[in-house]
Amino acid sequence: MKKPVFVSGQEAAAMIKDNSTVATIGMTLVSASETILKAIEARFLETGSPNHLTLVHSCGQSDRDRGIQHFAHENMLAKIIGGHWGLQPRMMKLIAENKILAYCIPQGQFAQLYRSMAGGEPGKITKVGLGTFIDPRLDGGKMNEVTKDAPDIVEVVEIGGEEYMRYKPIPLDYCIIRGTYIDENGNLSTEEEAMQLEVLSAVLACKKFGGKVIAQAKYKVASGTLHCKRVTVPGIFIDAAVICDNPEEDHRQTHSFAFDPAYCGNIKVPVEASEMLPLNVRKLIGRRALMELSMDDVLNVGTGIPNDVVGPILAEEQVQDDVTITVESGIYGGIPMGGVDFGIAKNNFALLRHDDQFDYYNGAGVDVTFMGAGELDADGNVNATRLGPNPTGAGGFIDITTNAKHVVFCSTFTGKGLDCSFEDNKLHINKEGQLIKCVKKLQQISYNGKIAREKGQKMHYVTERAVFELRPEGLTLIEIAPGIDLQTQVLDLMEFKPLIASDLKEMDPAIYNTDGPFGLKNYL
Repeated sequence: MKKPVFVSGQEAAAMIKDNSTVATIGMTLVSASETILKAIEARFLETGSPNHLTLVHSCGQSDRDRGIQHFAHENMLAKIIGGHWGLQPRMMKLIAENKILAYCIPQGQFAQLYRSMAGGEPGKITKVGLGTFIDPRLDGGKMNEVTKDAPDIVEVVEIGGEEYMRYKPIPLDYCIIRGTYIDENGNLSTEEEAMQLEVLSAVLACKKFGGKVIAQAKYKVASGTLHCKRVTVPGIFIDAAVICDNPEEDHRQTHSFAFDPAYCGNIKVPVEASEMLPLNVRKLIGRRALMELSMDDVLNVGTGIPNDVVGPILAEEQVQDDVTITVESGIYGGIPMGGVDFGIAKNNFALLRHDDQFDYYNGAGVDVTFMGAGELDADGNVNATRLGPNPTGAGGFIDITTNAKHVVFCSTFTGKGLDCSFEDNKLHINKEGQLIKCVKKLQQISYNGKIAREKGQKMHYVTERAVFELRPEGLTLIEIAPGIDLQTQVLDLMEFKPLIASDLKEMDPAIYNTDGPFGLKNYL
């Protein structure tokens, strides 16, 4: 039987040749192969090699410091093809300063592209990405000026008279993965990892192109120790294995802790009543957004306002058993974490593979998705992927919003300095934000309002003072907050004039309640 060689992190780093294409598997800091990644960086800083690498990754893989931030050096990296860089400030700086070529592929398409590559298919064929900045007729997923004249990695094809995107295969030289136990034959399990991810698909994609697989594991065990159903990657596909010698630092389950059995499903923990979130503008937006839910809905939450407030509000309102919350990492149910730990949850009742989760999001689609947003235009197009100079990338945003039955965007009406208060069940603007978000022209199209209208998708854009609905006739203002002047505090702060509903309503004052739940169950 073919077996991997067991090596040190430094020896694994020495395997990586200049000008190679390297795929890393992880999300936030979950399953980051820190021992290997740190060694690769240290070798480059000491010797200048490996250099001119192409880094390939489906998810954001950092906590603003570790993970693939180790690759964020000029000359070490020549090109990046990734899904998201929101937690990678040094990488975003390289991209913004045109120091590297940079392409973005939606996270779910990326995870499934590995499957297509592994099976020898001509790429990933899908409608996801059409009409967004991923579409080659717009930006082609190219994230900076230096990439504009570089070859396209996507194209539009016609099948049966309909347009589709083709995400082209990316030949891999190396794939770096992580697991919990590895036996003497190299069989790798992932039971203590907080996500299942797309580990096997990426490994097989790498093997399709003759690449090498390097695995980091927490423990080495004797052959025969692992139950066959627990093996995520058979040892015959692994070329080299590194046993982490400092798991507390370099094999953390996630950023915030080295290991908690509740986050990999080994135990269920009692849930104590938590303190209510204080009423602030984010919670206010979350409350109004959740009024769009119905009983038994399956919902998804994205990063930003939704991830910060949706879960806690559902708990406060005691409706967790009336709806099902999911997260793109494969989570069903439970209590999701946010911020640098986005994508993990305790007490979830199911945890699917990352690429399998997107079969649901890209196929049937969730009933409702709650997503953050940055800009809105008159056609109902939304930008949530490039705000200012920082090229954050798509993450799972485009995948999920394309096929969800109902998309609810959550955003403050203005940005940069907005200050509000909520006395007397009314909204009071103490200080207006300096940044206009309802604009004539978006920096980037992340969500295409025209396509949404054509297929009859339901969409709302919820802010603290105004609610918009995307109707067949166009973007329509349907509600304003009590205490807000329509002309001076809404319309005068927009670069376009929306349609205004003939029955323009006042937002329900119950959402301003500071004394307890606002009655979400009644809306369900």
